[in-house]
Amino acid sequence: MLDKIINRVSCGKLQKPAPSQQEMELLFQAALRAPDHKGLKPWQYFVFQGEKQLEKLGQLFLDASLLDNSELEQAKRARLLSLPHRAPMVIVAVAKHQAHEKVPHVEEILSTGAGVQNLILGAFDLGYGAYWRSGPLCFNPHLKSLLNLAEQDSIVGFVYLGTPSIELKSKPIPNTGDFVQYGID
Repeated sequence: MLDKIINRVSCGKLQKPAPSQQEMELLFQAALRAPDHKGLKPWQYFVFQGEKQLEKLGQLFLDASLLDNSELEQAKRARLLSLPHRAPMVIVAVAKHQAHEKVPHVEEILSTGAGVQNLILGAFDLGYGAYWRSGPLCFNPHLKSLLNLAEQDSIVGFVYLGTPSIELKSKPIPNTGDFVQYGID
């Protein structure tokens, strides 16, 4: 398993098939095993799959962006509509704010991020490709509203899943000495 983690790479060129319903059940079981201070279970995942659902997500992206800027250029409108079609499945990962006195929201975001990482590692282990995207739509309050999220909730990213349409190339493994220090002088 460590070999898979060490050698995992993102893949932005994805095609059908996406993971099956049974495989997604396993991937979500892995996601829901993320560290979770006080057992708040702050996670919510919206799955968009198939042409109709991907079109719906694109429309949500466009509607949210138009609420920010009603004079959005036509090319940007078209791009927003096309974004979800980069993969056969897109998951919107959300950290739900639980308002616990001992758990700041940043810990809920970290927990959801750990869940996303578990999901991506699981997908890689099953032979699928994944790409975790963020950007301005994660912080668009109108998109949160369109998804019926509370103002305090946080979209932590959009996970694109599918079968790699290109050969995955390994990346150099960073030298741990550049990032790790044992103790302090």
